[in-house]
Amino acid sequence: MSDAHTNAPYDLIVIGFGAAGLSAALSYAEATADRETPARIAVLERAGEAERGGATRWTGAFLRIDRNKELDTDWAEHVSRVSGGLADIEYCRTVERETRATLEFVEKHGVEIAFEPFPLPHRFAAGRPSMADPASPRGGGASIVEHLGAALENDPRVDIRYRTEALRLTTAEDGTVDGVLVRGADGRTQRLSGRAVVLACGGFEGNPEMLTRYIGAKACDLPLIAPGIANNRGDALRMALELGADTAGQFDGIHAEPVDTRTAKADSVLYGFATGIFVNRRTERFFDEGRDTWDNTFEHVGYEIWKNQDQEAYWIADAKTLAIPGFLTSLLSDVPPEQADTLEGLAGRLGIDAEGLEKTVAEFNAAVGPGEFDPTRLDGKATVGIEPQKSNWAVPLDTAPFIGVPLTSAICFTYGGIRTDLSGRVVSPAGTAIPGLYAAGEATGLFYHAYPPATSVLRSLIFGRLAAQHAAAQA
Repeated sequence: MSDAHTNAPYDLIVIGFGAAGLSAALSYAEATADRETPARIAVLERAGEAERGGATRWTGAFLRIDRNKELDTDWAEHVSRVSGGLADIEYCRTVERETRATLEFVEKHGVEIAFEPFPLPHRFAAGRPSMADPASPRGGGASIVEHLGAALENDPRVDIRYRTEALRLTTAEDGTVDGVLVRGADGRTQRLSGRAVVLACGGFEGNPEMLTRYIGAKACDLPLIAPGIANNRGDALRMALELGADTAGQFDGIHAEPVDTRTAKADSVLYGFATGIFVNRRTERFFDEGRDTWDNTFEHVGYEIWKNQDQEAYWIADAKTLAIPGFLTSLLSDVPPEQADTLEGLAGRLGIDAEGLEKTVAEFNAAVGPGEFDPTRLDGKATVGIEPQKSNWAVPLDTAPFIGVPLTSAICFTYGGIRTDLSGRVVSPAGTAIPGLYAAGEATGLFYHAYPPATSVLRSLIFGRLAAQHAAAQA
C-alpha cells in the first residue's frame, strides 16, 4: 500500500527505505502476521519512489561470508583490533551470530546470493589472503530494495510514504517515543502516532553542515559515491540526540573510496589498484599501493586522496596488470582505463605532466626488488630504498600498453552515529534503553579508525531484523 494517509496509530514507524528499514518493516510484518488485529506499519522515505533505497540501492553490497553463508570468523576481532578496542565487540559478535539467518530471510524474499570471481586476493576468509569468490546479492543492493520493497508494497498493513521528511520524534509524558512529526511533499507537517519507531535513514553523508561540523575542513570537497546518499541528512542522529541518546563510532571518521572522475556512474570504484602506482597532480607517489589486500587498503587510499592530495590522484599501470585474468572487473567504472603506447602518451590522455610522470616511474622501476610477481597472494615483492615503499606486487612499469585512471575520493558513509544495545534499542549514555525507539544500519555508530568492509549492508539487515523482533515482542 502506498501513501495511505490516516491519523490512526501505527504499531511501527520505520524511517528509511534502505536495507535496515526494509528489513525492519518486513520482519515486523512477519512477526505480527498471526495477530487477530492486523498490525499497521508505516515506512517513511525522504526520496520519491523512483529514487528510493538510499545508499543500498547503489552499492554492489559485497558480503563477507563463506559459501555456508557464515560471516568471516575473524571479522569481530578485526574490528576490535583496528579500533584499538573502542568498537562494541558484542555488537560484532551479534552480527556474526545472526548472519546466516538474516541471509536466509532475504533469500526467502527473492534476493539471490551469488559468488563471483574477483581477480585479486581479499581477506574475507578468516583474515587470511584468499582468492575465494566473494559474495554479493545478484544485482547488488538494488535487488534488496526491489525484492523487500515489493513484499511491503503487496502487504495491505503497510503504508509507504514517499517524499516524507522526519522532523522530530514525539514522546509521551513518561518519555516513551510515541510518534514522529513529518513534513510531506506539500510542505505541510503532520504527526504520525506510533507505538515504536525505527531510525534507519543512514548517516550524515548528505548534510554538508554536519560533515563540516564533525569531520572538519574540506568536507565540502567530498562528492557522494551515489545519488541516494544525498538523502542521508543526519535525521536519525539529530532526532535521537534531542531525546538524550548516546553515540558510538568515530565522528571524524568516514568511509571514502577512490572513484573514476570521468564518469557520473554511481559507485565507480577502483578496487584493482595494487599492481600499479598512485601519483598526485605533481606526479609524485604518495601511498604504499601493496601494503595489504585491496579490501584493507582502498578506504585508506580514498581518505588520503581527500585529506592530503587535494582530491586529485592518478593510477598508473602497464600490460602486466592488463594481463591478470578478469582484471577489468575490479574497476567498477563504465569507462575503460586510458591507454597509450608510451608514458608520455598516457600523461597526455590524463592531462598530467609527462616529464614528471616519466621521472617518477623511472625512480620506481629502479627501486623494484627481487622476487616473483604473483597477483594472487601477498608476494613480498617490494621496493628498496624509495619512499613510500611498495610492500607487495612491485613490478617495473615498462611494458606497453600503459594504462591509467584519474581518481578522486567519494564519501560512502560516516562512522559516527547512534548507540544501540544488542536488540537495536537506542540507549542513553547510562545504557538505559529509550522506550519505543530503535535504530539500525548506518544511522548507528560502530567503527573507529577503519571499516573492515563487506559488512555495512549485512549489519543493516541484521539489526533491522533484531529491532523489529524486539518491538513485536513488546507489542
